[in-house]
Amino acid sequence: MKQLTISLLALFALGQVYAQDDLLNELEKSAGPAEKQIEQAAFKGLQICNMQSTKLAAKGEWYFVVSHRFGNLKEGTNNFFGLDNAYTKIGGLYGATNWWTLSTSRHTYKKNYELGSKLKFANQEVDGFPITIVAYNTVDINSEIKKELNPNLKFSDRLSFSSQLILSRKINKSVSVELNSIYIHKNLYEPIEEKKDEILVAAGGRCKVSKRLSVNVEYAARTNPLKGSPYDNPLALGLDIETGGHVFQLLFATSQAMNDVAYYTNGSGSWTDNTKGLYFGFNMYRVF
Repeated sequence: MKQLTISLLALFALGQVYAQDDLLNELEKSAGPAEKQIEQAAFKGLQICNMQSTKLAAKGEWYFVVSHRFGNLKEGTNNFFGLDNAYTKIGGLYGATNWWTLSTSRHTYKKNYELGSKLKFANQEVDGFPITIVAYNTVDINSEIKKELNPNLKFSDRLSFSSQLILSRKINKSVSVELNSIYIHKNLYEPIEEKKDEILVAAGGRCKVSKRLSVNVEYAARTNPLKGSPYDNPLALGLDIETGGHVFQLLFATSQAMNDVAYYTNGSGSWTDNTKGLYFGFNMYRVF
């Protein structure tokens, strides 16, 4: 009798274990696959220095943008280290969705208006997809050209365009890298100094040095430069400062212009050649 009781208790316990396993399996099925964890932003700023990063505005966010590029530092006190002839950019960005940001800005350089669209196609995942993929496109309108001096001028002659495919990866908590393929098209251009169409390959990176500071660098190389062109490949070095509601960026660059078309194809400065310019400036983004 005692053995029979033990056997019944054992069967009952075994039945309970199988029932619990079945219940857990059903719960796992109903819960579905585990949600993918997105890697935190590779870059804190919407730009690395001048080059766009893969960061976008969140849905419904408004950004007010003010950027400044002072004149040639190498002229010293002659232009008060660039303060006498600065360029300014004022604009705004809006997060239409979490994956689409729209922007507009006005530049001192050629009294240029720039319209931009930034689309995110993929996010880097913690244990999944390895990179973030973003496309960035701009349309520039040169309002400086006078119709009175150019009677045959058409509105389309004022336009220039940039198309960019940007890939980034956050390596670890401190280091992020980015690759960028860039296509520039100008409806009106100087054939002796530049090309109607140019293709560039660019790279950039960010290294976090403290909780609120990071050092950034970027470089773009033209794949089909015009022989004898006065323009050089742009190189910039910057510092990101996070201050609550905005990111403040200080930088040195070989191009004074800030719109993408001119930055990538009309930069004439140099870090090493004293006969060419070097420009100090800042970007300030304030989010609302």
